[in-house]
Amino acid sequence: MKKDIHPTYYPEAKVTCACGNTWTTGSTKESIHTDICSKCHPFYTGEQRIVDTEGQVERFYRKLKAREDYLKQQESREQAKVSADVSLEELDFGSRVNKALEDAEFKTVANLLETLEGGEQALLDIKGIGHKSLIDIKKALRGAGYKIPEAAEEIAV
Repeated sequence: MKKDIHPTYYPEAKVTCACGNTWTTGSTKESIHTDICSKCHPFYTGEQRIVDTEGQVERFYRKLKAREDYLKQQESREQAKVSADVSLEELDFGSRVNKALEDAEFKTVANLLETLEGGEQALLDIKGIGHKSLIDIKKALRGAGYKIPEAAEEIAV
């Protein structure tokens, strides 16, 4: 064995915890300072205390809150989108279709859905609305989250 390569061993090294608990043990350091010990660790004490030295728990709770806020925001957007008191111009059916619906005095999506409850023929009777326009209207309504009435689901030829 080589001489003078081993560290000094202290058989009575003093260990001090952040909670104030102290004990002695053998170590290569004369005094040791620790953040947590068996007297204050939640596993040994049984109390519900979160040991967070690097802020990971706080970061997790921030992410959890951000997710909840996002879900609430998304839910409120969905409710606003499905409201039938929306102007037809917001759905952007196209200029020709919008002009035809405006001439027929349709103002809101609610008016359009009420007409569709009677079947597709009521819309097909409007000048400027054909089968292609009707299909585009239905696609736009479904895309915006509206439920098409069953009477308008069957294609009138």
